[in-house]
Amino acid sequence: MKLTILGGGGFRVPLVYGALLTDRAEGRVTRVVLHDLDAGRLNAVTRVLAEQAAAVPDAPEVTATTDLDEALRGADFVFSAIRVGGLEGRADDERVALAEGVLGQETVGAGGIAYGLRTVPVAVDIAQRVARLAPDAWVINFTNPAGLVTEAMSRHLGDRVIGICDSPVGLGRRIARVLGVKNPGEAWIDYVGLNHLGWVRGLRVAGRDELPRLLADPDLLGSFEEGKLFGVDWLRSLGAIPNEYLHYYYFNREAVRAYQQADKTRGAFLRDQQAGFYEQMRNPDVSALQAWDRTRAEREATYMSENRETAGAGERDADDLSGGYEKVALALMRAIARDERTTLILNVRNQNTLSVLDSDAVIEVPCLVDANGAHPVAVAPLPDHATGLVCSVKAVEREVLAAAESGSRTTAVKAFALHPLVDSVGVARRLVEGYAGVHPGLAYLK
Repeated sequence: MKLTILGGGGFRVPLVYGALLTDRAEGRVTRVVLHDLDAGRLNAVTRVLAEQAAAVPDAPEVTATTDLDEALRGADFVFSAIRVGGLEGRADDERVALAEGVLGQETVGAGGIAYGLRTVPVAVDIAQRVARLAPDAWVINFTNPAGLVTEAMSRHLGDRVIGICDSPVGLGRRIARVLGVKNPGEAWIDYVGLNHLGWVRGLRVAGRDELPRLLADPDLLGSFEEGKLFGVDWLRSLGAIPNEYLHYYYFNREAVRAYQQADKTRGAFLRDQQAGFYEQMRNPDVSALQAWDRTRAEREATYMSENRETAGAGERDADDLSGGYEKVALALMRAIARDERTTLILNVRNQNTLSVLDSDAVIEVPCLVDANGAHPVAVAPLPDHATGLVCSVKAVEREVLAAAESGSRTTAVKAFALHPLVDSVGVARRLVEGYAGVHPGLAYLK
């Protein structure tokens, strides 16, 4: 079975390959093709993977190419993990937004819109190539903003593209842990929303909802990441546990101030950190795997550090530093390839799941997965406060898609101006001008 990884020179690719190395069942991946536009990054990551596989018999064969069509042709699965504009682009997204006093995070607010505007045309081109060169392939989208990009690709691939994110899985795991659930896999997580905009409304074990027990115990509720981040009183007011990215909405002013006062934005930190890693890889005497492990540990420990500092949440728990998106991707791939039925929280087309959105809108909900793909599970309606936010942000995503398709700068301005975290049409206009001035990938906006 052939797996193609787009963005194959990306820093997190060894997480995926490491997960593949533990899969010894029949019908497993036997060939991995890495595609990237940067041959130097491809070489660095290939070195890491070679060290990972050194002691593993029958490890999947790894090849690398800068030819996209070659990488896609004949693929059974495609993992799309591209970053259009690189980390320099992410740092620019943050800088331009913060100069206007609004959030520049890569998936939320102005930064997410800018990232989407330059990523959607590339993602659409990939989807069209997949449809032509590997029509039977399943595309698993890692690329952020994951919900928006998945929806753009679904217009050409239908339900054969599925978006993934590890945030809901991590949230469910943390809730299960503090509730003393011995096997988190046995818990049903009632989670619903958009990517990076969702809420856990229940956690059922053996048919019993255990979330009310958590919400009723202030000590228990304040003992894990989201309790520390949002505060016990706010979580009890909501009657639900929000995805950590909702901190950018509920505490927006504090988050913007923290990012403005930081020595470096998150994008700038990762840009410099990863530049150091890839520079080390130019030395053939350096252990690629050891250098990657050191860099990854620092990356994970500093995740959302500004938000935690604002909330006084302290350091991340050791149990939360292991990532997890690669595990979601592999579980999804196994379920489809082997018809090993499972339940995962995924980004898929709505169908009739949330009545406030149309059938083609990509949402993030629990799905039953089998050989025919991912099938969203019916969920109860969202409360009004969540419905308003979901509908508002989905409307913005639709304007981003329209701007990417038409090349209309006016529509791009509309996308920024309608976002709940952009407080002025004037700011929206300046954001478009600012981003167009630094991103060659937005030259299509006229």
